[in-house]
Amino acid sequence: MTEGCKGVGKRSQAVAAKRDAILQAGLSEFSKYGVHGATLDNIADIAGVSKTNLLYHFPSKDALYIAVLKQILAVWLAPLRAFRSDIEPLTAIGEYIRLKMDVSREHPQASRLFCMEMLQGAPLLMGELADDVRPLVAEKSAIIAEWVAQRKLAPVDPHHLIFMIWATTQHYADFAVQVEAVTGASLNDDAFFRHTVENVQRMIMEGIRPRY
Repeated sequence: MTEGCKGVGKRSQAVAAKRDAILQAGLSEFSKYGVHGATLDNIADIAGVSKTNLLYHFPSKDALYIAVLKQILAVWLAPLRAFRSDIEPLTAIGEYIRLKMDVSREHPQASRLFCMEMLQGAPLLMGELADDVRPLVAEKSAIIAEWVAQRKLAPVDPHHLIFMIWATTQHYADFAVQVEAVTGASLNDDAFFRHTVENVQRMIMEGIRPRY
């Protein structure tokens, strides 16, 4: 590799690192104060860049907010994308629950910001929900419906099963303060995390286990 190519590579890495720092700072501020309460000045300070440099990467606060939301959506949908029809149904659903709990533990700020956006009517994310989430949920719901038809699962509506998994697993991120206040523990405690995953899996999976 020539010196010129090395230089270009290093610059590209530096630009990517700076962009990522801005996105992480944006996530931190937006999850605390929302899109209206957060300021670009604070985000730039947290990211360690000038406001001018921030605006070079993201020309407005709304542009940064949408970029953060899209990044969150990619993380949020990853476990559902991994949901496969070639695995035993209860195993697949149990693994999906665990992956969703992993997201709640590893990305609590992202989960809370996503929740905030939904409560506000998803004004800046509605297009992504229609274009990405709806067809993906339809695809995975069809898998669950086929399992029900084959009597591999109890008769359940696939959408409501998915909604229940979302609501239960995301509770531990969106209401983390309440969870810790009541239990004295959080998902960062490995023992509590395992105990939580096992209980959520058991309650949901026992409800959909076939009883023919």
